[in-house]
Amino acid sequence: MSTAPHQPDTYDRLVDDLSYAYDGVFSPETVATVVHEARALLEPRATITQYLPIFVAKQAREQLMAVAQAEGRVAKQVPEVLFVCVHNAGRSQLAAALTEHLSARKVHVRSAGSQPVDEISPVVREALAERGIELGAPYPKPLTHSVVQAADVIVTMGCGDACPVFPGKRYEDWDVADPDGQPLDVVRDIRDDIQARVTTLLRDVLP
Repeated sequence: MSTAPHQPDTYDRLVDDLSYAYDGVFSPETVATVVHEARALLEPRATITQYLPIFVAKQAREQLMAVAQAEGRVAKQVPEVLFVCVHNAGRSQLAAALTEHLSARKVHVRSAGSQPVDEISPVVREALAERGIELGAPYPKPLTHSVVQAADVIVTMGCGDACPVFPGKRYEDWDVADPDGQPLDVVRDIRDDIQARVTTLLRDVLP
């Protein structure tokens, strides 16, 4: 895949902007490494390269914040909840979107996959849209130690022992059906199952 001529300057500016935002937290070299890793992760998947810098910026910001929180360099304003499934294309996306919606953003939510695929299930997007929820995540994301360490609550769904265990975290494993390849009526049932579980979780997490 060819790279548009303007992109190196775009990424240089992104490194400068993030270095300024995290001045005193991360060195410019660390920021540049995170941006490079985000680009390496997303560039092979990009079908419309025009939007690639936007997605790289979002991924880099989320990763820097996760590392900063995990290392205690940035204070948490709200509880952090992480949802993990295998592909980060179905269950964890449903859970994250429903949690963000039902909590009125009173928790910060992340999702990840132990073996992320290239795109989120369009049927999952449709099932959420029926509830008036637009799925903001543009792509599945990989599970990293930093996002686990940054979380207060980690919910796994069908990914076995792929999620690292750290002391002081609350772990839950939800036995939820996989929506992959399922028709919309089945995905609706999975969505409703996850919503009931999220509602129970939020009663415990929110004051």
